[in-house]
Amino acid sequence: MSMGGGALAVRERVGEALTRPANADTAPVVLRLASFNIQTGISTSSYRDYITGGWRHVWPSTKRLPNLNRIAQLLEPFDIAGLQEVDGGGMRSHNIVQTQYLAEHAGFAYWHNQVNRRIGRLALHSNGLLSRIRPDFVHDYPLPGMPGRGALLARFGRDPRNALYVCVAHLALSRRARLKQLRFISGLIGHLPYVVMMGDLNCEPNTPELDLLLDATHLNDPVCRLKTFPSWRPHKMLDHILVTPSLRVNRLEVIDFACSDHLPVSMEVVLPDALAHIGEARQSA
Repeated sequence: MSMGGGALAVRERVGEALTRPANADTAPVVLRLASFNIQTGISTSSYRDYITGGWRHVWPSTKRLPNLNRIAQLLEPFDIAGLQEVDGGGMRSHNIVQTQYLAEHAGFAYWHNQVNRRIGRLALHSNGLLSRIRPDFVHDYPLPGMPGRGALLARFGRDPRNALYVCVAHLALSRRARLKQLRFISGLIGHLPYVVMMGDLNCEPNTPELDLLLDATHLNDPVCRLKTFPSWRPHKMLDHILVTPSLRVNRLEVIDFACSDHLPVSMEVVLPDALAHIGEARQSA
């Protein structure tokens, strides 16, 4: 798909664009969010690729850098992006910290890389955060279960009572582990009024683990019908952006962008007046 200045292809969409008032002083502040499991820049177009191209998860590939450049172009329109399956500078990615690379090439002023698992010098499995707004803090949390899964929590705003919290997570494959992990995450964000949670949660809506998260926090799942996995024939919704009711969802999309085994999810949210100062502080690409 050509990215040169054209509109992104959208596989599925919920909501319509917000019409801004003519008076800019009264225009609502809209944040553009994205979540993407980038599979360390590996393209996958069939289950067979997991076998024939499995070596690329361990060894360097000349195709990684062109794919990262495509992903950087994809992310340019967004204000905050959460990334999963990012390499933190291992030999398989030519010692490139992929979160940093994407930030620099997509024009994000701020980035954070959370390493969750190290395989010698070959691979550093990570989550990533890209932002055009300066976070006041970012904290890394290892998640319960087998080592290697993590969540990061960023706060935007000095006053904790009037701050936006963004949580990026990549959960385990087993339901038992996911239940423990979401119970832990619920303890971190359950009391907060302005929260965005995004990531590859490895579970679909209306499952016990996602129900646990929604029951224990103020988060709402905006939609249940968008599909993100596998990217070549999506029939499961494993990738999510969840928000508290204080953040009005303006648009939610799954982007038809074949550069991983997952499809990216994007959302526009309208900030309440208490958070308007946060959106106004963002920096352009």
